[in-house]
Amino acid sequence: MATISATSSATSGASLKLCFQNSKVAGGTLTTLKMVRVGWANNVFPTLRTSRFNVCCAAKPETVQKVCDIVKKQLALSDETELTPESKFAALGADSLDTVEIVMSLEEEFGINVEEESSQNITTVQEAADLIEKLVQKKPEA
Repeated sequence: MATISATSSATSGASLKLCFQNSKVAGGTLTTLKMVRVGWANNVFPTLRTSRFNVCCAAKPETVQKVCDIVKKQLALSDETELTPESKFAALGADSLDTVEIVMSLEEEFGINVEEESSQNITTVQEAADLIEKLVQKKPEA
């Protein structure tokens, strides 16, 4: 049994290419592996230089705005308070009870039911909006 391992650095600007070659030998086929280094100019393929990878569902802007309005109302924030999709409820002064009240208001506004497990994972406006979009799409048509 043969073990093959290859290491590549994302910031080096180079990639490795593995080539398999089959050769006929007595009693079967012999497969050999040949590693070829292929270099690329750094400006051809940009590299990802982050320690975190974030995937976002990107809810509709109207949904995000409604969530912002509800959060402002529930937390008694002034109209001048600027909320962004990245705004964290805790940073706005919300405790766990406030978060539960926000979720209940969202359920009422959008006609959805948020499971307890899902509601515990909501910490930002974007997370709330994404969950709402997901639940609204799953909601059966009346």
